[in-house]
Amino acid sequence: MKLLVRNLDRSTSEKEMLELFQAFGEVQSCDLVMDKSSGESKGFGFVEMPAAGDAKKAMKALNNKKIGANNIRVKKAEEKAPNQT
Repeated sequence: MKLLVRNLDRSTSEKEMLELFQAFGEVQSCDLVMDKSSGESKGFGFVEMPAAGDAKKAMKALNNKKIGANNIRVKKAEEKAPNQT
């Protein structure tokens, strides 16, 4: 299950985000979205967990939890709709 993590403190690293979610189970991927021009965090990222149960536990436990200076928001990531031509 792919999760969207929003409202991250700009100083939160990908490693810190990974460690947060590993407490709930295996993490398949963890991607912090970075600004291409400045190289700084855009304040959100994606975490993919192969076990839906682990992802749901992480979502419930971490949503609205204070990490750094911000309360993060965690929800199921929406699948991108295929381009229609």
